Amino acid sequence: MTSTSDVILQRMMGLHPKVIDLTLDRVWRLLNRLGNPQDRLPPVIHIAGTNGKGSTQAMIRAGLERAGQRVHAYTSPHLARFHERIRLDGTLISEPALTAVLDRCYEANGPDPITFFEITTAAAFLAFAETPADYVLLEVGLGGRLDATNVIAQPRLTVITPVDLDHQSFLGDTLPLIAGEKAGIIKRGVPCIVGPQHPEALDVIEQVAERVGAPLLAHGQHWHVSTERGRLIYQDETGLLDLPMPNLPGPHQVINAGAALASLRALGMDEAACEAAVTQAHWPARMQHLTEGHLADLARPAELWLDGGHNPAAGLVLAETLRQMRGREVHLICGMLNTKDIAGYLRPLAEAAQSLTAVSIPGETNTIPAEATMAQAQAVGLPATTAPSVQAAISTISAAHPTARILICGSLYLAGHVLRENG
Repeated sequence: MTSTSDVILQRMMGLHPKVIDLTLDRVWRLLNRLGNPQDRLPPVIHIAGTNGKGSTQAMIRAGLERAGQRVHAYTSPHLARFHERIRLDGTLISEPALTAVLDRCYEANGPDPITFFEITTAAAFLAFAETPADYVLLEVGLGGRLDATNVIAQPRLTVITPVDLDHQSFLGDTLPLIAGEKAGIIKRGVPCIVGPQHPEALDVIEQVAERVGAPLLAHGQHWHVSTERGRLIYQDETGLLDLPMPNLPGPHQVINAGAALASLRALGMDEAACEAAVTQAHWPARMQHLTEGHLADLARPAELWLDGGHNPAAGLVLAETLRQMRGREVHLICGMLNTKDIAGYLRPLAEAAQSLTAVSIPGETNTIPAEATMAQAQAVGLPATTAPSVQAAISTISAAHPTARILICGSLYLAGHVLRENG
């Protein structure tokens, strides 16, 4: 059933500029008409980076909430419903509240061109400004310097997770260029937590921080995270934490946990909050085990997993996660957008999986046709075929390999479709 918010969101699509130029002019204009809600927010933790933003945010939120803090959170894209992007005091925004803020933004903007992300970010700021909370967790949409979220004059904390190649057409085609865009969220005098970086990316981040006078708390220098005997060990100048392993699966989540723990320590949170960060975070479509629902039932007795990673760095950590899981053959179902480096994503997975079934992403005009994904998989040495749908792919694989681990991967848009179909 189409909701009122869906109708308004569809209407907002019509305001989209013919050419997307990354600029803050449109969002500043709208925020000014709305009375500048971005200046009335609770203390903001602003998170940028290529990979791990969402998981890191989810861990920080779990830690803060364990400490009794009321937390707003903003993230994108959504998977099944737009409401997932705006969390008010721990709960997804209600349909009436979402409809109200979208309506106000649409009216205030009038017929002026504005991107969908810009106008919906303004709506989130309105909701956050008018609902009491202790913190706002704000995830960057694209880049950082010219992202619509980068209008907070004085955040409480900024966080930069690992920077890698992605969105090159907007952010630049080298790591230093991309790192410069991500580092655009660093503000004078505001501490910045920095996750592990390629040396050339870290150089740029350090230069920006020095120029604006922001203290850096960087991985490998000011904080360290590792694993020992099945435990997570975190250390900084405050001392050592010996914690359970993250409940979010995959070795890369240790790194994300480190950034979350560094953030929580910088905010003065105690050890109980830090433990909750690694044991109670929830973040769908990041190596998520689907155990219930229509598609999970269809897969049985095979296991069904879902991951929305979509760039070469995500392919690497996914391959490493699969190698560590062991015990079952891995068969991939993959659909990707034509804006992504498909071969770069699939190359590491060729050594971690037995086969790939390519699908087109339903309802996405920018989907790569299944045949093209199949060809790319074959080119990197991964046996591949196509299927007309995810459901058909699951049926075929589970019939041929009843003890398999089936992983649906390649796109958050595909992940959203799967979560809706699974019910």
